[in-house]
Amino acid sequence: MADVKIDQSIDARGAACPGPLMELIKAVKSADVGTVIEILSSEKGTTVDAPAWIKKVGQELIAVEERGNHWAIIVKKIK
Repeated sequence: MADVKIDQSIDARGAACPGPLMELIKAVKSADVGTVIEILSSEKGTTVDAPAWIKKVGQELIAVEERGNHWAIIVKKIK
């Protein structure tokens, strides 16, 4: 995703579920509209839980990327 500017990156690698999702929720709630947030997680469940939460709360899921031994979930706060 070279064309997406990440405003905030959260490294939650090594945290057990639901830790990465909780970190993402906290970051999205405190961010300004338009902020792009990336969460890094080694917990595969985050690739299901985070997109489901993002959709539920009406934010924009930009990408779910596998990066070797972890995943990056990228979300844009739109409201």
